[in-house]
Amino acid sequence: MAALICGSLAFDTIMSFEGRFQEQILPDQLHILNVSFLVPALRRDFGGCAGNIAYSLKLLGGHPLPMATVGSDGAHYIERLRAQGISTEFVREVADNYTAQAMIMTDRDNNQITAFHPGAMMQAHLNTISARPDIAIGIVAPDGRDAMLQHAQQFHAAGIPFVFDPGQGLPMFDGKELAAFVTQASWVTVNDYEGKMLSERTGWSSAEISRHVKGLVVTLGAHGAEVWVDGQKTLVPPVRPAAVVDPTGCGDAWRGGLLFGLERGWSLARCAELGNRLGAIKIAQRGPQNYSLTELGPLAD
Repeated sequence: MAALICGSLAFDTIMSFEGRFQEQILPDQLHILNVSFLVPALRRDFGGCAGNIAYSLKLLGGHPLPMATVGSDGAHYIERLRAQGISTEFVREVADNYTAQAMIMTDRDNNQITAFHPGAMMQAHLNTISARPDIAIGIVAPDGRDAMLQHAQQFHAAGIPFVFDPGQGLPMFDGKELAAFVTQASWVTVNDYEGKMLSERTGWSSAEISRHVKGLVVTLGAHGAEVWVDGQKTLVPPVRPAAVVDPTGCGDAWRGGLLFGLERGWSLARCAELGNRLGAIKIAQRGPQNYSLTELGPLAD
């Protein structure tokens, strides 16, 4: 069975700043902020939430179906997906647009500053979802605003259970819209910062959110993850990585594990355990789609 992954395909330009952002930014001068960071290391990677999640799920042996848009410069990305055995039937090329671009700068403490050009992503609402017997599960990941709203409604109307993963797109929505996402979804996943914003805007605590869905997961980075089911919290411990090299794409690797487990009927805590393992593997490699799972070992159903 397949997982329909709604989100962005993007090119990531990743830069490494060897100092600390906090040492370069004067808090009392933010109103006239004018800073420059020397970035000796720079590379360009394939990225975007849909691409990164699809990569993770494919490595696990799942069947990802990314639904996304690319610009006239996206042919190489489409070729890469196909070379990995990932279907591109739901990837649309939008002429006269660039593929989404993320410029990500990481300091020595793994803090990140990101500039994002959405490009063709803003036309993602042109892709539509309908019921299909081979699609067992879906996810609404960060994408164009209209696309996220429409795809959540379409998943719900088609009877396809899905994960609501607002990510960096969460600030685009008000409390009423976020509450609608939650009530349409089967599961919700956020990091701790997003979780606080989601609670603030909806007026619902984590426990209350979890009662509207089958489960809520709040990822805590190096501290593991909180799994909320029917108002009850379970802390899933972290996995220590072999090295901390690059956090870019760790959350998406985690979500690939989540989809893999949910599609197989695992408990939410077990899904989070797998996600933590994948995040630890990914953070030890540079780039969001350059890791392998050779050390993961077999996964029993």
